[in-house]
Amino acid sequence: MAEVQHDNSAEHVVSEKKDLSASDDAPESFGTMTKDDRRAFILLVVLYALQGIPVGLTFGTMPFLLKSHVGYGGLGFFMLSTYPYSIKLLWSPIVDSYFVSSWRIPCTKWELYLGRRKSWIVPVQIIVGLTFIALAKNIDALMERAETLISLITCVFFVLISLAATQDIAVDGWALTLLSKNSLGYASTAQTIGVNLGYFMSFTVFLALNSVEACNKYLRWTPKNTPILTLSGYLQMCGVAFICVTLWLLFYQKEAKESERMEIREAYSTIWQICQLRHVQLFLIVHMICKIGYQANDAVTGLKLVERGLGKEDLAFAVLVDFPFQLLFGYLTATWSRGDKALQPWMVAMVFKLLFAAMSMGVVAGMSADGSEPITTSYFLLILFSTILNSFASTVQFVGITAFHTQVADPVMGGTYMTLLNTISNLGGTWPRYFVLKMVDFFTVSMCRPPLDVDFNKIEKMLHMSNASLSLGECKSEAGLEHCSKIGGTCATIRDGYFATSTICIALGVVTFVFFIVPICRRLQRIAPSEWHVVSHAQKKH
Repeated sequence: MAEVQHDNSAEHVVSEKKDLSASDDAPESFGTMTKDDRRAFILLVVLYALQGIPVGLTFGTMPFLLKSHVGYGGLGFFMLSTYPYSIKLLWSPIVDSYFVSSWRIPCTKWELYLGRRKSWIVPVQIIVGLTFIALAKNIDALMERAETLISLITCVFFVLISLAATQDIAVDGWALTLLSKNSLGYASTAQTIGVNLGYFMSFTVFLALNSVEACNKYLRWTPKNTPILTLSGYLQMCGVAFICVTLWLLFYQKEAKESERMEIREAYSTIWQICQLRHVQLFLIVHMICKIGYQANDAVTGLKLVERGLGKEDLAFAVLVDFPFQLLFGYLTATWSRGDKALQPWMVAMVFKLLFAAMSMGVVAGMSADGSEPITTSYFLLILFSTILNSFASTVQFVGITAFHTQVADPVMGGTYMTLLNTISNLGGTWPRYFVLKMVDFFTVSMCRPPLDVDFNKIEKMLHMSNASLSLGECKSEAGLEHCSKIGGTCATIRDGYFATSTICIALGVVTFVFFIVPICRRLQRIAPSEWHVVSHAQKKH
């Protein structure tokens, strides 16, 4: 079954974090942390939660809102805005290398003390906050003309995700000095809680409060025609939150002085050396192709369920129920991904992901094409149950592969090594999305036909003889559907491109899994961890 579209995006983002939980010196319980460590932990959660806000909007909420104005091709173009999280490795050494210790406010004697991490976090978060406030004033006009302004909307969110990715790099590095050595293991906990919290607020909670149906059904005594929270209102709230937290950070949170600067050339040289290892190259290829098989399921199935009658309030409820299961499954999976068969859980989960992708087509096919038939309680429970199962498979995959990354990463250059592997892993789920959504649009044949009570048989016959058809416009986008309804026509979907696209993805996924991924992964998990270390290989050559 398909996961009701929260798109696993939070998991993708969290999977990019450096695995700091492997510290042998981590405390046994949260209660053993010092007061300073608790304060640092809360600060990290807040910073990661801020990062999760633009991530949740871009990966989760915006595709659902844009679907009312553009087709799948337009959505595919918008998904280009998610790419910065997949290529942040390109500028992460720059963020780690350049910083200022202090900055004097022009025309004053005031001097602000920054540091290695605040030099990036403060300006980035201020820019994000101001961008949100400016966007709040114009988002309604942009959404109304989304079909013609999709490039501008994509550029805006591309910038927001680029800034969020930059903040992520800086916060990851700051976590290493904010927490003491004994509490360093809680950095990954802060990452998981913070990013998921921000994503949860921007996707699940916002969708529920933005849905008139959900508000009237669950939160109001008297039904109204407006939602509790509009997109512009939420953006304004987020902008104010970013600026307030950043001002507090600037004036009240001190940063330990770091005079040591990383050499950029050395960082990029290290990345290049890692990529020269043959088994690393094979592993990166596996990352780039392993998610193709269920890409249509992750990217499109949730949209199709809504398109065919699943209410957004029901979608929000399904994701809400699924959220705690993600956290629970994450803890369980970590214990399965160890030893000489560390990739076994990941491969088993991939089999189930491919099965869920195939089954999801049946779920969508079992719903009315025009969304006219209501979703029964039993069918909704089926969707909810499949959501949890698919979430379990996704969690096993991302935790399993991250555990393997931790196992093979060279401890001498662990941060760079982990960033490389996790970035390529995320890119493997990002790059196919544009093409998948374009394929859905390409294979879909849908048109607006004249009213059913009008006899156009003779005209149809004449047009058929000329290899033409009587169409009053497209019915791929919600705007096209609305136009067709206004002129009294009916939408006819001759062919739904989702099924063809998903079938192609699954077929490619099965072929690559059986003939490439499985043999390579069995070979890779038998390689000793020392063989993955650049220094070890260099010594062998000499």
